[in-house]
Amino acid sequence: MRLLPALPLSMRLLLAALALAGHAGVSATGHTSGNTLVRAQEIAQCLPQELVTWADGRDRAAGVTALRFVVRHEDAPPWFSATQVLSLVERAALAWSDCGLAIKVESLAIGAAVPEGAVEVLWSDARSVGSFGQAHLRSRLLALGPAAFHLLNARNPAHPALDTLQMVLSHEMGHFFGLMAHSRRCVDVMSYYDNSRGERCFTRDGQPPAGRNDYRALLPTSCDIARCRALNQGTLVSQAP
Repeated sequence: MRLLPALPLSMRLLLAALALAGHAGVSATGHTSGNTLVRAQEIAQCLPQELVTWADGRDRAAGVTALRFVVRHEDAPPWFSATQVLSLVERAALAWSDCGLAIKVESLAIGAAVPEGAVEVLWSDARSVGSFGQAHLRSRLLALGPAAFHLLNARNPAHPALDTLQMVLSHEMGHFFGLMAHSRRCVDVMSYYDNSRGERCFTRDGQPPAGRNDYRALLPTSCDIARCRALNQGTLVSQAP
């Protein structure tokens, strides 16, 4: 079991912004340099008017002061090692810890029982409902979809699948913190790009995401954290801004 340490929020957001700006890249088919700079700024800073969701769900407090995630590796695609997956879960949990709730992450041996109250992270096409990931709050289950990642690998073996897995874990984990509605800010890890009715997410410079790189962050952004803290302010362990 690993208890995740806390770094200053400003330092962690800066490191995330620099790392993810590098991930976005600058190329003829990727984001422009201006778009990349705006993206890094959006990751690190949340303006009040940017806390907008698609209103496709109702946010609610997690109702706990701590969350525990236990990770099973059975049925994972063979190119993901158990160590890699556990590391990505830890990375997502560490980023979400800026919300102020205590978080623990541990691996779960084959056949081991899930500790009472823990959220089980496992690979299951049935429980992921054909998607890359699915959060089941009532059954405290975060399901990852092997078939979706196999299809992604078949279509584009060069795609950085670990980045996609990181994004999926960060997104689905956010639902366990109470963020049920999806963000309309393109960069937020809790966002989606359109609502299938012709409406699009927004960026700070008004330019839509361009190129083949995903504009969405791999880890929770400043606005994701702001929403989480506002929802859970009555049970936060850390009250630091």
